[in-house]
Amino acid sequence: MGSAVLAMAVLLAACGESSSDSNQQAGNYEVKVTDASFPPKQVVGQTSLLKIDARNTGEHAVPDLTVTVNIEGKYGEAARIPFAVHDPQPGLANGDRPVWVLAATYPRLGNSKAPGGAETSAPKTYAFGEVKPGQTVEATWKLSAVRAGKYTVAYEIDAGLGPETKAVTAGGSPPGGTFVTKISTALPETEVNGAGEIVEIKPNAKQSSGN
Repeated sequence: MGSAVLAMAVLLAACGESSSDSNQQAGNYEVKVTDASFPPKQVVGQTSLLKIDARNTGEHAVPDLTVTVNIEGKYGEAARIPFAVHDPQPGLANGDRPVWVLAATYPRLGNSKAPGGAETSAPKTYAFGEVKPGQTVEATWKLSAVRAGKYTVAYEIDAGLGPETKAVTAGGSPPGGTFVTKISTALPETEVNGAGEIVEIKPNAKQSSGN
């Protein structure tokens, strides 16, 4: 990861400013998701890391690489804040219900301890600044699960906040993806294996041990 990306993102976040789409050159910019992960099984109260690595594979600098996250489905899309669903019950002053709570000073870049993504006018979108050709943004969100259920978290990467500034893959489609995660309220049963590691006991293993 280039130092220019980190410096730009930290500066934006430290100043407490929202990223702007002014002076961003319209066009398509080639971006590739090189890695993305989020645990598919979680427990209420558990803290997990959502990681997305995006590389500028084009010939021009990406003006302002952004990542938009959203929980799929009408209740997730209706929520005004990220990592939340909207309760449609009438009369609520605020119907948004967090599914995950984002830790302070996140998202971050790489192993940095400093904030690495500027807030934007769109609460579900994070801006990471200019990304030069060949550079990679390694973004990490630290999230604590607070609402049980099965959710699909979608993410989409763009090259700026303007409608004419777009990120595309080599094939021409928008770069992005989804994570399907089930959050339960009970901790799984565990045991210590022969290597001294704590592992989850699988249902078929429990049946075999009982015979």
